[in-house]
Amino acid sequence: MSLPPNCAPVGCKWIFRVKRNADGSVDRFKARLVARGFHQRPGVDYMETFSPVVKPATIRAILSIAVMRGWELRQMDVNNAFLKGALTKTVFMVQPPGFKDLSKPNHVCRLNNAIYGLKQAPRTWYTAIRTAILQMGFHTSKADSSLFIYSNESNLCYLLVYVDDLVITGNNPTLVTTFIQQLGDMLSLKDMGPLHFFLGVEVIPTKAGLFLTQHKYVRELLANGNMSGAKDISTPLSTSQSLQLVDGTAAVDSSEFHRIMGSLQYLSLTRPDISFTVNKLSPFMHKPTTTHWTTTKRLLRYLKQTIFYGIQVHRVGPLVLHIYSDADWAGNVDDRTSTSAYISFLGPNPISWTSKKQRAVAHSSTEAEYRALANAASETIWLSTLFKELAFPIQDSPLLLCDNLGATHLSFNPVNHSRMKHIQIDLHFVRDLVQQGSIQVRHVHTQDQLADLLTKPLSKQRTIVLRNKIGLADGSLILRGRIRETCRESAQINTKKE
Repeated sequence: MSLPPNCAPVGCKWIFRVKRNADGSVDRFKARLVARGFHQRPGVDYMETFSPVVKPATIRAILSIAVMRGWELRQMDVNNAFLKGALTKTVFMVQPPGFKDLSKPNHVCRLNNAIYGLKQAPRTWYTAIRTAILQMGFHTSKADSSLFIYSNESNLCYLLVYVDDLVITGNNPTLVTTFIQQLGDMLSLKDMGPLHFFLGVEVIPTKAGLFLTQHKYVRELLANGNMSGAKDISTPLSTSQSLQLVDGTAAVDSSEFHRIMGSLQYLSLTRPDISFTVNKLSPFMHKPTTTHWTTTKRLLRYLKQTIFYGIQVHRVGPLVLHIYSDADWAGNVDDRTSTSAYISFLGPNPISWTSKKQRAVAHSSTEAEYRALANAASETIWLSTLFKELAFPIQDSPLLLCDNLGATHLSFNPVNHSRMKHIQIDLHFVRDLVQQGSIQVRHVHTQDQLADLLTKPLSKQRTIVLRNKIGLADGSLILRGRIRETCRESAQINTKKE
């Protein structure tokens, strides 16, 4: 149609991409028409853009529950997802390159549905798929808006949505298949069978349960950073080095530093052992120096040695929720803030973890530990709410483990209350939860503190011990066996062709 007056059309371009499988082989060649969304004006061409995606902790929780209960995990992929969202605002786009109408070269396309590249496309897609899922009898989880739960009599089903990647599991395989067929009738999707590759994470069934690894992603990261031939190392961060903003060394190219740090943050999806190092390097992204770049390369060398490591999800274990909370008092040299960390477990399986700098300066190690304890308590309550919605019974009240006696005593006893007036909110929050019986806080010896790996650089021996205890496992044997099976299958296919 002709462009109405006082309207600005959105540009467009073609994007070409080679999509690969988990083993690196070519899946398909993709060509996609993408709108130049940066031409859109906020408040005029679009209003809301936020679109929720499922949290990593929710994904790991669902995988653990499915493995413990022996449920099958199915994976689906929606074809051209963003094209299915209906637009609420009128959007005009120029004619696609190579497909212009020569008789009407000044005409534009009026979009009825969203297209990739538009600012509002993710939100319109989420609205479309949420409406379709709710029509099948699911309800949205209050703990995570991208988790949908179906509960009817004895039937239970969970559906995870991460943009156009879907994972479904349940206690009734026939019902799960029915839901996949119903959703396929409403939205064009591809049933990819058992879960094997999700968000760049390879999911491998083992005798113990499931093994989650990002070894292919690590290999690509090392190749892009020219570190494939570098000498490997056994720890991610040196115990004798303290990072600071101004260290007297020359500045380096920030664009390469940004790219690698973004990749490392994504890699922490299955690698809690690098969370602390990534947390320490992230504040220097605006002005990295040679020292920061050398530390980043050290982390890549550590990944080279542990390239096959990943999370082992066990099917056997106690149905208890316990969280380790720790803090490194005044460990940040520039502003003397502390680092909070926690790692939560459902039985033997790690569910969530974080390593984060505290906003306020702590006056004592007890204060730093108590602030970390408050953060861990918030995560505990959220996980408890999630498991309650999932109808997954936890055998006892969640257990918070802290290696600081002062913080442990403060959680249930108002000792030294006058000295802690400046952290009253955290103080009362945790204490109220303890008095209500929602959580239990206990002291744990420093040697048994698993969150130590997320708060400070450790020696080689200590790193290996904690790495094994938090659920990371060496999957080299599993992956090499899988590679041999793939090669054997490829050889059989080639033989048949001949």
